[in-house]
Amino acid sequence: MPFSDDVRAELASIAPVRDCDRLAELSALVHYAGRLHLLGRGEVSLHLDLASAGVARRAFALLRAFGVSSEIRTYKRHAFGQETRYQLHVEGGQRALGVLERAGVIDGRHVPRERTPKRVLARSCCRAAFLRGALLAAGSVSAPPSPHLEIRSESREGAEAIAGAASVEGADLRVAERRDHALAYAKGIDRIAGVLAAAGAHDAALALQERAVVGATRSRANRLANADHANLVRAGKAAHLQLEAVRRLERSKRFDELSPPLREIAQLRLKHPSLSLRELGAKCDPAVSKAGAHRRLRALVKLAQR
Repeated sequence: MPFSDDVRAELASIAPVRDCDRLAELSALVHYAGRLHLLGRGEVSLHLDLASAGVARRAFALLRAFGVSSEIRTYKRHAFGQETRYQLHVEGGQRALGVLERAGVIDGRHVPRERTPKRVLARSCCRAAFLRGALLAAGSVSAPPSPHLEIRSESREGAEAIAGAASVEGADLRVAERRDHALAYAKGIDRIAGVLAAAGAHDAALALQERAVVGATRSRANRLANADHANLVRAGKAAHLQLEAVRRLERSKRFDELSPPLREIAQLRLKHPSLSLRELGAKCDPAVSKAGAHRRLRALVKLAQR
């Protein structure tokens, strides 16, 4: 299951308790996933386009809590894997208009607002609910190795509203504009986890950090394994070169001309072709260090090359 789906599932399971939280979450859902059509004569038509059944049920429950009826429909997208999308259709009169006005979606003249008013985001719990609604409506989160969080908005004002609410709660979101939309986004494990925690998705934030730790540990283990393998290859090539040098000295009848220390290390290399320099040095009498064994074997290789 994609990480975004895990995040949505956790966020959709958080039921707001206060009316102010319900209004803030509904405000974000409508602002970032809704299409509002004012039909005149006090009537309104609202369509919410949502990514999952859980989010659709949450929006349905929020509207019902304020006495606004709605209908859930599904359709298949023609692109991006043809996944199922969920639409919430709301058709109502003055009651629906009143709820949308309280949620900061429209003003007193029934004109859609570009940005959620401050009164809807006055409390910390309301800002968390607003972030939660924005993530449910238009958010996506990618897990490591390329962690990325973004919330899409039709306007820069909408993206700045999300970033502002997150900032007050100690989370860091940047704003960027594209050709036909704007983004509030975060990169990096700590920043993304901060945004998720501010919205109430503590399990997802913890899972993200755990994935990062596991990934970093696996990468370090791979680096160490690769380094060990490279060291073994280098040591094997060096031992082969030393053996060839000793045999060349034997074939050219120069072995007996070697000094006692060089003859000793040559005999040890012939007898123990796979031992490391440290182990060869320990078998010398008296024992020598790894550097000492290396110097003696290097001298043998130079003599054999003459």
